[in-house]
Amino acid sequence: MNSYPAEMLVQLAPIMFVAGLDIPPTLAATPVTSSPANKDFSSPPTPPPKVQDPFALLILRLREVLLSQSKSAVWSPERTKIFQVALVDKAVGFPPRKSVPPDDPSYANAHSPLSPMTPSSPVFPDGLIAPIWIKKHMTYLPSVFVLFLRMYEAPHTTTRSPLSQPDSDMERERAEEERKRDIDLSAEIAQRKKTTGERGIKLTVVLIASRRMLDDPSLDGRLSFIRKQSSLDSRAALFVLSPVSPSELNDFVSSLQDALYEPAIEYYTSHSKRVRRKRNRHSQTVSSYNPPAPSVGAAAPRPLRPEGWTVRYEYKVAAFAEFRGEDEVALKHYQDAYATLMIMFGSTAILPPRTKRWAEAKVLADTINVKITKFYLYNNEHALALSHHNSHMRRFADFSRGWGIGEETFEYWSWMARQYRVLAELLEQGARSTLTLPTLTPGPRATGGVPDALGPGGAPLELDAVRMMGLNPSHALQHPGHYYYMAARCTEARRERFLASEVFPSGVSQELTTAPGYASEKKVDHLTLALELYTKAYELFKQHSSTASQGRLTLWVAYRIALTYYDSGKFEMAVRFLERIAKTYRREKWSTLLRPLYTAWYACTQKLGDVELSVKLLVEMIACDVDEPGSLQEDLSAILKSSVPSSTDDVLTVDLIECEPIWDTLVIFWKSEVYVGEEAAFQFTLIAPTNNDISNLPVESVTITFADDYQPITLRHCTSESSGPIRVICVGKVQPTDAAGRPLEVAANLRWRASDRMIVSGTVLSDTPITLSVSSFVVTLKESGWTIKINHDVRATREGAIVPPYWLSSLNPVEFIPITRDDRSNVVFRYRPHQLRVSFSHQQQALLDEEFPITVEIANSDDRHVDVVVDILLQPAEVDEAVQYIVHDDHRSSGLIKGAECGIVPPGASVRKTFILVASGAAGNRTIDVSVQSNALSTLPTVRKSTGLSMSSSTSSLVANDTNEFLRTLVIPATAPFSVTHDVEYQVSLRPARPLSELSTLGGDSWDGGEVIIMTKLECIAPRGLEVEGLKLKRQESNRAKITQSSDEIEGGMFPTGYLTGDQFCNICCVSLASRECDLTEGDAVPGPGEYIVTWRRIHSAGERGPSSTTRLPLPLLRPPQESLIGFMTIPSTAKLHVPVPMHLVIRNRNATRSAVVAVALDQSTADAFVVAGPRGGRLPTILPGAEEKVTWNLIPVECGLVRVPHVRVVDYRMAPSANDDGSSASVDEGVLVHVIDTRFGTWTGDADSQGQIGQTDKILIFP
Repeated sequence: MNSYPAEMLVQLAPIMFVAGLDIPPTLAATPVTSSPANKDFSSPPTPPPKVQDPFALLILRLREVLLSQSKSAVWSPERTKIFQVALVDKAVGFPPRKSVPPDDPSYANAHSPLSPMTPSSPVFPDGLIAPIWIKKHMTYLPSVFVLFLRMYEAPHTTTRSPLSQPDSDMERERAEEERKRDIDLSAEIAQRKKTTGERGIKLTVVLIASRRMLDDPSLDGRLSFIRKQSSLDSRAALFVLSPVSPSELNDFVSSLQDALYEPAIEYYTSHSKRVRRKRNRHSQTVSSYNPPAPSVGAAAPRPLRPEGWTVRYEYKVAAFAEFRGEDEVALKHYQDAYATLMIMFGSTAILPPRTKRWAEAKVLADTINVKITKFYLYNNEHALALSHHNSHMRRFADFSRGWGIGEETFEYWSWMARQYRVLAELLEQGARSTLTLPTLTPGPRATGGVPDALGPGGAPLELDAVRMMGLNPSHALQHPGHYYYMAARCTEARRERFLASEVFPSGVSQELTTAPGYASEKKVDHLTLALELYTKAYELFKQHSSTASQGRLTLWVAYRIALTYYDSGKFEMAVRFLERIAKTYRREKWSTLLRPLYTAWYACTQKLGDVELSVKLLVEMIACDVDEPGSLQEDLSAILKSSVPSSTDDVLTVDLIECEPIWDTLVIFWKSEVYVGEEAAFQFTLIAPTNNDISNLPVESVTITFADDYQPITLRHCTSESSGPIRVICVGKVQPTDAAGRPLEVAANLRWRASDRMIVSGTVLSDTPITLSVSSFVVTLKESGWTIKINHDVRATREGAIVPPYWLSSLNPVEFIPITRDDRSNVVFRYRPHQLRVSFSHQQQALLDEEFPITVEIANSDDRHVDVVVDILLQPAEVDEAVQYIVHDDHRSSGLIKGAECGIVPPGASVRKTFILVASGAAGNRTIDVSVQSNALSTLPTVRKSTGLSMSSSTSSLVANDTNEFLRTLVIPATAPFSVTHDVEYQVSLRPARPLSELSTLGGDSWDGGEVIIMTKLECIAPRGLEVEGLKLKRQESNRAKITQSSDEIEGGMFPTGYLTGDQFCNICCVSLASRECDLTEGDAVPGPGEYIVTWRRIHSAGERGPSSTTRLPLPLLRPPQESLIGFMTIPSTAKLHVPVPMHLVIRNRNATRSAVVAVALDQSTADAFVVAGPRGGRLPTILPGAEEKVTWNLIPVECGLVRVPHVRVVDYRMAPSANDDGSSASVDEGVLVHVIDTRFGTWTGDADSQGQIGQTDKILIFP
């Protein structure tokens, strides 16, 4: 940005003049420290002088605080109430408003000294805006003027006694002196007020006084006097400051600026209004300025056109808006001024090219473009900022072609480089502050189309298609390094155009040398300027290289730096950069970029005279086909023959591992896997390039090296050998290095013509498991004392070359076999698999709770001794409540039994291992994974003593990695041995409830809750039957139910007994319930008070009995009836005709907390066989908890036979529901029916969930 006036680029802020802070003479006389050029940095810094005077210290601190405020900078987006502060003298003057003094008669019609209408103005008569106009408002004209003055204080006298009388004379003299000094001070302020008031500048006075003065009661009066005498404003015009701490001083300065910011804004607002009025008057009337008559023979001066006045006024309004901090208003007026400038540039009649005003207008347009771009960036409108800058460059590029300074001139590229550099510097300053550059990485991939993206026909484009279209880099704002790079490229073009202008014919050269700017252009060091720009771009690219693509751009910039160093004659620096870049280009296989790099690198080495580096580069260039075929070989041969190495014993190594190879290579093994001890055939093919004749390369030998410790294959050059296009070299068997034999060397013709193919054929052998491949091959060149070793990558191929994997099967005629394996370039040597047979023996099904044996038999069919280990893994069952585990010897596990040793199994022998599976809980499949691991022995064992199927050996040892593993999975269904069903009957207790007054009721030892009869039926479902050894009912402690008797205790001695599949046997037990079980809530259950223990054995097919097993069968959950109100009907079983019999009904309330309201009704339609004496219906008294009511009828039979007694209906109204099941309201009169039990039977089958069927016939037998 140094190419433009700084005043036209910096961010404008309100200007504040501060006067009265001159350094006291005592401090000014202090010697000043030496300049940095003369300073001795070895000595410690000189400490600042100690200031004792508090007022002097206050002045120093004020200067420091004020000068540390906002500085003039191009990038300053913060909009705070901070001024640009300038320390001035008290008597500083302001520039004159007009070109004549105020007392001149023509003052009213005079213009500003900087107006185009003033002959002495730098812009007379047709200039636009001079930088001095901005400088005037930034340096010479403030918006506010702050004047610091010392307030007079009478000398401090000795302290008098409080009892003494005040000295009236002394007080009067002090007051007179203070008034005199205040009058002088007011006069000084009034004089400054007059000069600032004429220019509309706000004047603020800060009076410096001591802390003692602040407590003086006369201070307010003196301040009022000073304000009136000096005609100061009533607002923010007079302050008092005493020596304070630095923090308090900062607060004072901040409050002072806050108070003066609004007057400053008003000052610039008034200027804007004045300029707008002038603009409006100018647009309505023609300028009344009459230029002076020109002298005879002189050209008449041309006044400024209306477009120029528009530019001038718009620029002034924009500048004043920028002073006020109104960036949006400033942007609008800058845009208007810029648009009018473009109109002026479009006409050569308005702005003739290559004139002074034309050059000034170009500078003005460039600086306005910077302002507009900067304001867009303040608002993070990156696209608009870049668009305007690109539009500015494009417009002036078109203008330049019309002005005759197009792309063929150095002036054009100089201007283009300047624009790119200005943008880069602006972005760099912004990035160091608050600017956030946009992220150009692609967004996340979406599944649908983009409705906003439309194709040429208006149809929507898919997202992938939009991505393929890409983004024009010139339309995306990038980091500053990109624009520094563009500036450097334009500088190179500038240098090229300048150098081209010096070699033109004499007539054209004479015309160019007299062109404007040619003399100054000769003084420009273009290469140094380009290096500076490239270096800045390089640093910024490194800083922003977050992705691999940006990292490659960094290398490209480094390549341009190297070329610039080469053009500058700094070849060593160029080599440093080229060497660094080549490492990455080689690794990433950028052959296209390497070729020009090698050319520049080789040219540098020639200039430096480095022969060895030249040889290395020539070899790499031959591999990359940098130059014409054969020319590089000739250069290499000439260097080798015309020079000698630095030491004849040294070997020059050229590493082509990461570079393009000279020969295409192909490695093929006939088989992908072979057993240890067998030979594996291979073919190694070397193919010469098709477009490059390398027959002149002095190849001495080719060395092929296998991985691991194998002897290398060395091919020695021999001209007498075959030199056909396809030649086969048989090398025989390749063995490890420790094997007996001499190094493997074979003679061959090592001269290749284009597309020649050399096939090295042989076999390899290994005694251990290994993955073998060709690791490298080295080509050795020898010529005139030079020995050059070229390392190649065996898997690399030349760029664009396709080498099909073919196996040469016949040389005459030539026949190939295609190899389609992916692993053709290596061979795997493995041990022969062990010949073991694994079998399992067990029953078809496992029964729950039994020990289920599983036998694993391992037979060795191999000719080697093997050590066998078995692992058993019991998988988790897929059914709930399943319990399982496996047992082997003394180990029990619910998951894994690892390392069950089977010993060493000789050839032809077998070994068995038995595991026990125990499954209980729920029936279902049990899954077992069996892993049989074998390890072969290296030598035959010497058997000392046979112990079963295992043997001990003193000479055998395990072979490392000669192991096999056999995996088998067993799925064993586990079923229950018995099918169990329970039949449950509940018998209601007929005994009356004990009253609550008895203590036994509260004791909890009452078993009046009724009885439960449980009949358990067991059915044998095991295949081939079971032998039941015993059945026992084990009682369990419970306070809710207990077993009173069981049939197994009555009928003993029936076991052991054999049961076939489908056979059944049963057991009956009686359970008494506690009396409080009647208070069970709905859904509650009583656990069974015991369990059956069944001891049994499996019956096998041969009649053998398996191991004894025990199954536990718990009694079912008991759910007794939940009826809290129940009726008991007592009638005789027989009666005589016409003889009365009683029928009693007892209603018992078994609820412990709720009373019952019961109504009884006798059904007359069912009383045909009897004459009934008793109540036909009615409501009973309220039945309290635990109480009962009794109703009696006398029945006189009138029919003989089995007749039905009258039906009695009992309804409980207290338990009546509030709504029916269908949601409709129910009548309270309906109530709930109460179950009536015949006491002759009194049983309740089922459980509480059912409605309960009363076991009664409600009939009696009538005899005559």
